[in-house]
Amino acid sequence: MDSISSPFRPRLRRTRPNPRSHRLVSSLAVGLATSTLASLTAGSAAAAGVPSRVQAKQQVAVLLTAHRAHQEPEAGSPQTALVAARRPITGEQTTLPVTGSLTGPDGVTWLQVMLPGRPNSSTGWIAQQGTRELVTLWHLVVNLSARRVSVYRDGRMQRSLQAVVGKPSTPTPTGQFFVEETLQMAGGEAGGPFALALSARSDALQEFEGGPGQIAIHGRNNLGGTLGTAASHGCVRLATASIEWLAARIGPGTPVTIDGG
Repeated sequence: MDSISSPFRPRLRRTRPNPRSHRLVSSLAVGLATSTLASLTAGSAAAAGVPSRVQAKQQVAVLLTAHRAHQEPEAGSPQTALVAARRPITGEQTTLPVTGSLTGPDGVTWLQVMLPGRPNSSTGWIAQQGTRELVTLWHLVVNLSARRVSVYRDGRMQRSLQAVVGKPSTPTPTGQFFVEETLQMAGGEAGGPFALALSARSDALQEFEGGPGQIAIHGRNNLGGTLGTAASHGCVRLATASIEWLAARIGPGTPVTIDGG
């Protein structure tokens, strides 16, 4: 079984952040790799067609209340989604990447944000009121052809991690996504010890074992899979040391680019 279903649900508990790191930061620099490691990973990534740099910072909106997402930055425009203030698995506050903003003639400020769930990579407009602005310096890029996850901080690559990606019949979807929740799995849970539940949903499976076919980056506990192969139901599996390193640093709202390569 792969953890594409959402079933990261009943037996999971909220991840406790590493006290030496900040998932969402404004000025503190944490978790930096050495310059030697950075240059080595950047070189190997360049050879695999992965960018050595990405956008340095991403504004995110933390929802303090539930928000209605609209097609346009107007209260009267069609509603596309109702976004809860907290995520369903961990109870963490919903944190959405901001892709634009606009202040209307009535003085109301609207934020264009990325939305979780189907359709993949969708956006909508929410009122800024009832949100808190933060910035994340982290960005993940999954290259499916290279079968690697490249980790960036402040625009620069920090690590390149070998992965298991979706097999041809259940491919990992491509597009622009974000981390919805960071989860610590219960002992013995398939896909542990940690999972980054993404806003992406499977294009091949509308549901999986009772869940919505949610895509995640997670470990290989009780799943296996050879790193560097395409063998999953759509999720991205990492070695235990790699997912533990990510889970200590990556939190809700972190942008994730999945590229077919």
